[in-house]
Amino acid sequence: MKKYIALAALALAAAGAQAKDIVDTAVAAGNFKTLATALQAAGLVDTLKGPGPFTVFAPTDAAFAKIPKADLDALLKDKAKLTAVLTYHVVPGKVMAKDVKAGKVKTVQGSELTVATMGGVMVDNAKVTATDIAADNGVIHVIDTVVMPK
Repeated sequence: MKKYIALAALALAAAGAQAKDIVDTAVAAGNFKTLATALQAAGLVDTLKGPGPFTVFAPTDAAFAKIPKADLDALLKDKAKLTAVLTYHVVPGKVMAKDVKAGKVKTVQGSELTVATMGGVMVDNAKVTATDIAADNGVIHVIDTVVMPK
């Protein structure tokens, strides 16, 4: 009987140690509630739960709070524009902090983000505040501002 209990405990521990996808990782962090809501509104949850790999520049709730409430509410209701904004925060592939180089990088949205590395990493006008949050289908880098496609 002890053997079965030990095996069950091991199985539970292994299941708990499983990596999470980008969406689950962001939700678990607790400071990406607006991003999670926006991903749902845009219908992008399944995409970012997919195989990837993806690099996501994830704006925090504080970053979304910088957008005037009326503008944010309007954005959340405009699925096409919201999808464009959110996919502008996603780069194909898994780019870890050590591999970031200054220059232009093509986003899933189709436009290019400008990455600067002098005095910390900037993505367009957003400062990267945390890096290399690993998910099983990519990586999240936290930014302090929502970036908008041109």
